[in-house]
Amino acid sequence: MVAKLTLASSIKVIPLIGPVYQKKLASFGILTVEDLLYYFPFRYEDLSEKKSIADCVIGETITIKATLWQITKLRTKTGKTIIKATVNDSSGALDIIWFNQVYLLTVLKPNMLVNFSGKVGMFANKRTLFNPSYEIIKDLQINPIHTERLVPIYSESTGVSSKWLRTKIFNLLESSLEIRDFLDTTFLSEQKLIDLKTALAEIHFPTTFEKATKARERLAFDELLMLHLSNLQQKKLSESKQSSVRFNYKKAELNKFQEKLPFKLTASQLDAISEIETDLNSKKPMNRLLQGEVGSGKTVVSAFPILACILSGYQAVLLAPTEILARQHFQTINEFLGGKYKIELHTSSSKANSSDFDVVVGTHAVLNQNFEIKNPGLIVIDEQQRFGVVQRSFLKNQKSQPHFLTMTATPIPRTLALTIYGNLDISVLDEIPSGRQGVKTYVVNRAKRDDAYKFVKKELDSGGQAFIICPLIEVSETLVSVKSSKEEFNRLKQEVFPTYKLGLLHGKLKSTEKETVVAAFREGRIDILVSTPVVEVGIDIPNASIMLIEAAERFGLSSLHQLRGRVGRGNRQSYCLIFSESQNMSVMERLKLLEKYNNGLQLAEMDLEKRGPGDLFGTAQSGQFNLKLLNSVNLELIVKSRNAAQDLINDDLKGTLLEKISRLSNNEILSD
Repeated sequence: MVAKLTLASSIKVIPLIGPVYQKKLASFGILTVEDLLYYFPFRYEDLSEKKSIADCVIGETITIKATLWQITKLRTKTGKTIIKATVNDSSGALDIIWFNQVYLLTVLKPNMLVNFSGKVGMFANKRTLFNPSYEIIKDLQINPIHTERLVPIYSESTGVSSKWLRTKIFNLLESSLEIRDFLDTTFLSEQKLIDLKTALAEIHFPTTFEKATKARERLAFDELLMLHLSNLQQKKLSESKQSSVRFNYKKAELNKFQEKLPFKLTASQLDAISEIETDLNSKKPMNRLLQGEVGSGKTVVSAFPILACILSGYQAVLLAPTEILARQHFQTINEFLGGKYKIELHTSSSKANSSDFDVVVGTHAVLNQNFEIKNPGLIVIDEQQRFGVVQRSFLKNQKSQPHFLTMTATPIPRTLALTIYGNLDISVLDEIPSGRQGVKTYVVNRAKRDDAYKFVKKELDSGGQAFIICPLIEVSETLVSVKSSKEEFNRLKQEVFPTYKLGLLHGKLKSTEKETVVAAFREGRIDILVSTPVVEVGIDIPNASIMLIEAAERFGLSSLHQLRGRVGRGNRQSYCLIFSESQNMSVMERLKLLEKYNNGLQLAEMDLEKRGPGDLFGTAQSGQFNLKLLNSVNLELIVKSRNAAQDLINDDLKGTLLEKISRLSNNEILSD
């Protein structure tokens, strides 16, 4: 008895998918029928133009329907195997050549009627079709899937070809498989979206490019809708819980702390502090995102709720993604609150002395169940996208629900931020503290490299320090033109800056080694720090005044802006020198934007427009959602899906839609 096929069915029940293929598909994350249907093509090959043999033109990609006359195996002088066939239709004959595909001798036989799709070229002074796709016509009414249409092309691996995937997916779509749409027809009509079954059919086997676009729009809408609904549902459920800690502190103490600061807070810092205080004094737990421009002073803003937490008799936790950043936060919080209050550092290499603390600053090590947080009142998470959902939920599952403040230096356009962080309230720091000068940025022509090095030397001789950033740690065999930090470190040390002190920093160093290098750089014992982008977040060297970035075309504008933000943190005029080996005009135009704009939010908006939201979604979601159609996402679709989600959440979610959200988000709170 054949098992009933549903979207939830294991791929094991699909005919002709045995253990070997099951293992191969599992490496793609394909375990169920739904997984296979949602394994989308990344492009289409247009093989829709049908021609007679007589009309074939050199250089064209075409499809012919012809009868196979003969097929033979040949061997070239160099030892290559060639399969040569001759085919004909009513208009004439044509040769076909395949390289190293001997198996075709057992598949293609004389007198077969076959579709051949490929590019026409010349071979032995004759028109020839090279390495074409083929499809045997057993029934003239058959719907072709490999030829004579827009043919889907998938990411492949050994033994799992696009042709194999096409066949299996086509058979699924043509089977009795029930595909129930979780959105009703009225809703789809209002949103001008096609139904799910049609969308899945058209994304795999589109009848036109326009219909493929419509399919991608529908399926991208689904992904965004699920993300919005999950965020909004979490927010709704969180707000319904009344188990949050209640702060009780004197406002005068916070005012006194502010007065003692050696600098004046910016207007946006004051606004953010006011919004945070409102949260702390409400009945529901705070769940706020503090989005701050590079160098905008997020840490000092976080010090206010930390102090309020301590004054209320609770413990505060500040989490950072790296030990370097954790140590930096520990130093800063100590400067603000140390002496009067007990501040502990807890990382994998530096353990807190006891659980009797006012504030603990640390890394993932704080999340270890052996580490005791007796009375948590506030959790501050820096660069929250680096922490997984499970880790955050571990903290939320304490007996009493603490307040949450999450921070990010990644500039995210507001509409996109509302999508990624839809379950959070958002405060934005968009000003730089007074006294700091803007970083002067230059995209350096290859011919000016030596002049750039002279400029760096001049800056070092006047007391400054420099970062030099390379994308890779080791030399790559495939990316031969992209500099590695190790190789560049040795070259610069020996050939360019032999009289200066150089340090090397990358992700493969042990934590203690990283800290030693950073400490030496901070204390001025290193003039030039050659590094990978590991310094993008969390290294504050006030004396550093030069940021030199190699292979800048490999970074998004937001990442380049964050790297640039490692300098200009003191009173010295600072500079960012951007190198690129690319000759592509659009790439250079994009990099030139950094010369024009110092505002991270503006750059993020431009990056969103030019490159799409992929980088931002990809880093922020930490695997909570697998967004497969980012190239189909635009701001209009984001707004449209968010508004739809809000309407649906207001109507109360139930049935298959809620089940789908729970399954896609893998978030247990939704099933409560």
